[in-house]
Amino acid sequence: MSVQLFEQQLSVVNVGLASFAEAIRDAKAPVVHLEWSPPAQGDRTVGMQLAELLVDKRVDAANQEAVSRLYAGQPILRGVAPAREVIPGIEDRMLLHAGPPIAWDAMSGPMQGAIIGAILFEGWAATPDEARRLAAGGAIRLEPNHHHAAVGPMAGVTSPSMPVWIVENQTFGNRAFSSMNEGLGKVLRFGAYDDEVLGRLRWMRDVLGPAMARALDTGGPIEIAPLIAQALHMGDEVHNRNVAASGLLFRRIAPALVRTGMDASDVAAVLEFISGNDHFFLNVSMASCKAMLDAAHGVPASSLVTAMARNGVDFGIRVSGLGYEWLTAPAPMIDGLYFPGYSAADANPDLGDSAIAETVGLGGFSMAAAPAIVQFVGGSPQDAVAYSREMLQITLGTSPAFTLPALSFTGAPSGIDARLVVDTGVAPIINTGIAHRQAGIGQVGAGLVRAPMACFERAIARLAETLAE
Repeated sequence: MSVQLFEQQLSVVNVGLASFAEAIRDAKAPVVHLEWSPPAQGDRTVGMQLAELLVDKRVDAANQEAVSRLYAGQPILRGVAPAREVIPGIEDRMLLHAGPPIAWDAMSGPMQGAIIGAILFEGWAATPDEARRLAAGGAIRLEPNHHHAAVGPMAGVTSPSMPVWIVENQTFGNRAFSSMNEGLGKVLRFGAYDDEVLGRLRWMRDVLGPAMARALDTGGPIEIAPLIAQALHMGDEVHNRNVAASGLLFRRIAPALVRTGMDASDVAAVLEFISGNDHFFLNVSMASCKAMLDAAHGVPASSLVTAMARNGVDFGIRVSGLGYEWLTAPAPMIDGLYFPGYSAADANPDLGDSAIAETVGLGGFSMAAAPAIVQFVGGSPQDAVAYSREMLQITLGTSPAFTLPALSFTGAPSGIDARLVVDTGVAPIINTGIAHRQAGIGQVGAGLVRAPMACFERAIARLAETLAE
């Protein structure tokens, strides 16, 4: 038998050190090198915990329940109101921010800038220096958006007077909230707080917010999932590219707005603002994703990821079966394309709640639907398709509502399983804007980033501990 083996043409698959494959290749024999590394980066304890979770029927049953809730979600845009009137638990002298909890002294430049701007906008301070002293002295309570059923892009700062979108998950009755998108340029979410920024925020509070509230009262609630589904078929991935989605929302809002009887000059200003803001839909979709995921949260033993968020210093995830615990790691730097005059030396680490899109299966997970996005974040259209295919390895299924034409209308990869992330070594891909590390300068580029593997390894360890109790 051994003689016959060595007389045959060998086809070798090499697992492990690449040098072994090179030696076989030098001998003119065919060899395929399999790039493989042990789960949990070789951490034996986490690896054993993972192995137990992968065969634990309690986790499988919990995940089936959690992901079924996610897929059953039906986000409906109900209205707009000041944050203090609708966001649960928000108080006077409280500001909400993106990402996991963080103290003022530890915040990044753009986050601190946005906090200062919000304090000035609320009238709690007359100067930036006074606002900084209030924040540093603890006079302003700072909490994550996610602790209050809310989300916000980049710094994500939400203050009590700001108008917020109200999205209801019609299937389960829970609500989620998001501030309104300011557009590009100098904006609060990148830490700017000059007179132009504050003036726009006041106009949004006094004109845009009430206009959207009246338009929704007049035209009725808007189902968001069909708009997202259509936008995916029109070249958006509904995170960094929202051109189609914003246009679709504009078509629904504009006729109702005209029928409200509002002052014609205000109507014209609102329509001009929306039509000139290609990211107007982003905040609506973020609240919609949050509403869908919150309904899937809190299923005991589930390893479904229900939030990924960044505060510019830390990257954090939440897992359905771990309550409201954050599993964190340092926020990574973004690999991307920079605007003229800027480079990686200017960039802040990853920032914002907008990765809620990827957590549902949009954004980086749906890049196959948006080949044009690569001009903004780097890569090629083939890379965009490859990223979507890769994410199928770490999700519990595919979305029944959101399909990708480039993948023969396969559902978008949806329902991140922390177990599969650690088992495969494939970290979730996120496409995102890059903020300047200093407050007020704004966006300096865009690119791709991977969620830190350490977050998921910690989730595995905590879930194993929880199930062992």
